[in-house]
Amino acid sequence: MATQQFGSGDGLGGDRRAAIGILTRTDSSRLADAWYQNGSQNAGVERLARFLGWFSEGLGFAQVTAPRTVNRLIGVRDDDGSRGVMRAAGVREMTHGVGILSNSRPTGWVWTRVGGDVMDLALLARAFRADSTKRNRTMVATAAVLGVTALDVYCATQLRNGHEATETTAPIRHDITDVEKAITINRPTEDVYRFWRNFQNLPGFMQHLESVQVIDEKRSHWKAKAPAGKTVEWDAEIIEDRPNELIAWRSLEGADVQNAGSVRFSPAPGGRGTEVRVSMRYDPPAGVIGATIAKLFGEEPSQQVGDELRRLKQVLETGEVVLSEAVVNGARIKQHPAQPPEQVPGR
Repeated sequence: MATQQFGSGDGLGGDRRAAIGILTRTDSSRLADAWYQNGSQNAGVERLARFLGWFSEGLGFAQVTAPRTVNRLIGVRDDDGSRGVMRAAGVREMTHGVGILSNSRPTGWVWTRVGGDVMDLALLARAFRADSTKRNRTMVATAAVLGVTALDVYCATQLRNGHEATETTAPIRHDITDVEKAITINRPTEDVYRFWRNFQNLPGFMQHLESVQVIDEKRSHWKAKAPAGKTVEWDAEIIEDRPNELIAWRSLEGADVQNAGSVRFSPAPGGRGTEVRVSMRYDPPAGVIGATIAKLFGEEPSQQVGDELRRLKQVLETGEVVLSEAVVNGARIKQHPAQPPEQVPGR
């Protein structure tokens, strides 16, 4: 084992106002909530667009391969002319479907469906006036097309609004990850809060953190280690600070790692000191693949947070970090804060 000493200069004094840069989630963070709310809304609209794409494919296939059947269903006289029009409409529908299904943001293609709906309504209105038309069926078909038109307009509008929103805000991604860790530290809540709130103490027990630069009262710049010798940087902003209870923050636009989070301080049951609970919501570099690679290197944020809280506990309770060295085939691969051995049943 080895120890990492902390001098008296890293004690409990100081209350400098700076953002805290561990990547964490906060239930009080409006940004994090917006990520999930907007991500859920966007995912729903995208699912609707895909449904419309497959609907176009299915309808178009029926119109091309069985125009007589479709003509009878909508009450239109079946002849060479109506079958030709039906096949043309089917080709159009299948083209719309391919366009929607092959694009991640198919706003324009959904609008083309709206244009096709208008054409279908015009054809049905013309057919309704013909003597040979079965008007009851044509009226039902017209009502169905009106319903689909409303759905197409809604989907296209939501896709357009979502696209405009992401042009001015951080990208919405669907691989956002939650991490939450807690630990009990045998020190008064005021001491733990004051130590954490002094940003100069953080790199001492956060091994992934390289530097923190204060910008102003609420904003600061963070630089942290990433897998494969890389670094990530971001500006953070304090959004809530309740002394001895809560520090909450979020990353600002342009961050390498979009994140938002909180650290909560509360008295532990039975007078055992302070419970520190760190939460985070983050968007890992390179998405899910990046998070998986990071985990293989032992640098995934949930692992980092757990190790860092154990270091914090050791610093505040003993003044030093006791490190346990892991060895594989004679080679040291990683140092972690030492942990008490697990109890064996029956001993």
